[in-house]
Amino acid sequence: MSHEQLVREFYDNAVHCYESIMGHTWHHADPAAEARGLTGLAAAQELEEQVVALAGLKPGDYALDFGSGVGGETVYMAKVASCNFVGLCNNEGLSARARALAEKTGMSDKVNFFTIGDEDYKTLVAFPDACLDAVIFYESVCHLPDKAAFFRAAYRILKPGGRIVGLDWLQRPFGEYQTEEQILGAISGVNEYYRIAWHGTVDKYREMMTEAGFDVTLARDLFEGVKCWGSTPDGERPQWTNYEGPEGEFFRKGKVALDAARDAGVFTVGLFAATKRA
Repeated sequence: MSHEQLVREFYDNAVHCYESIMGHTWHHADPAAEARGLTGLAAAQELEEQVVALAGLKPGDYALDFGSGVGGETVYMAKVASCNFVGLCNNEGLSARARALAEKTGMSDKVNFFTIGDEDYKTLVAFPDACLDAVIFYESVCHLPDKAAFFRAAYRILKPGGRIVGLDWLQRPFGEYQTEEQILGAISGVNEYYRIAWHGTVDKYREMMTEAGFDVTLARDLFEGVKCWGSTPDGERPQWTNYEGPEGEFFRKGKVALDAARDAGVFTVGLFAATKRA
């Protein structure tokens, strides 16, 4: 079974766990907003507003949300920016839920969700050259074995001056964990349980975007110098550690592995923005 198939099957079960705990929005929040006491959802939506601003989205623009899941951030961004979004993922169950959310929120005229083949991320062949104003991703590229191919495809489908903006899981040296071997020893459980092909770094993402042709304007560790405990409020931890839904033991073990990587400091989240040269 390919890694991409494993990711698709992972979300067949993860959807039950994630929706029961996180609702429709499945990504880290802005740490500064969380520090101000905003709820997890409000802080996540504040970060989505920052992403919209970084992407330069305007009313009437067309954008892609790659790895759109059940559609929470896609619908919210389309509403905030008054623009049009296409959401893509390789799991039809997620896409169906996202379409239902768009219908429920009255956003079906602005947002569409499609399911693509397991390896279609490498080419995004359904999109013609230079057709989009922005490409967005939230913690989805981390799943891809060939991340560089995705960035090349994103470059192709963006208009000159178009932007790619995204948030993703990363690894980094921290404290006593400095060598690649030490870092992998602390984060390998995350790769296993969350179907991460390999964790990039801030520098590696900058390099891949640059090699694809982008001018990188932002490449930042959102938790630089501190352990990344963002978006994991203590009140929610029992919901993860006691989860009893489909593949419950698997997801409980995954939470333990993720918390261990957070505690070691080797897990973090990065924010990126880049522009296609005009």
